[in-house]
Formats: sequence, structure tokens, C-alpha cells
Amino acid sequence: MTHEHENRDQPVDPRVYLAVERTFLAWIRTGLALMGFGFVVARFGLLLRELSITASRETPAARGVSTLFGTGLVALGVVVTAAALYRYLHLLGRLDRGDTLRKPSRLAVAIGGALALIGALVCLYLLLVPA
Repeated sequence: MTHEHENRDQPVDPRVYLAVERTFLAWIRTGLALMGFGFVVARFGLLLRELSITASRETPAARGVSTLFGTGLVALGVVVTAAALYRYLHLLGRLDRGDTLRKPSRLAVAIGGALALIGALVCLYLLLVPA
């Protein structure tokens, strides 16, 4: 019998459930922060476009890089929130079955990697595109 299923007859400590819930709420905050920041980035491009219209009387491009980055961040926030809900329900099911939780979170690793990639792309954009 594997070590993962040895504790099925013992009740799970309520602190474990509360820790899973705290983690879920932290992921919800992360998703909301990404969505809010993405909205601000997208609308900042709109502000810059409006300022350039009033300053130079020229019509700039309809969609800027900030709109694309902002929309991408909002979409990432939606994915984080949906994945957090799925993981939360999955972990509760595993705890109810008596399984132990030993694997690292694929959600955390994937989101960390995605944010690092987005940050690197933003850095490249800031370095390569003149202000």
C-alpha cells in the first residue's frame, strides 16, 4: 500500500482545509490584480492615444501595444481565477478521500512562468521601442 493512502481512517486536520481555502483566496486576489492591472494598462494606451490626438492633430493607430498587453493580462487573470477554482475543488476532493498533498502546484509554476515571460517581453519592448 502506498504512503499516500495510509491515513484514510484518520480525520484530516481542519487547519489543512483552512490552509487550502487561504491559498484559494490568495489565487483569487492574484487573478483580480492581474485583471485590474491589465485594464489599467489597456486604458493607459487609450489615454496616450487621446493625448497624441490633441497635441498633434494626427490620428494614431487604432490598437496599440498597451491594448494588447492589457488584454493579455486580463485574460491571464481570468485563467488564473478559473484554474484556482478548479484546483481548490480538486484539493478538497482529495482531502475528503484522505489523500496527502505532496506535489507542487502546477498552477503556481505555470503562472509564475507566464508572468516571467510577459515581464521579459515588456522589458524588451521598453528597451527596443523609443519613448
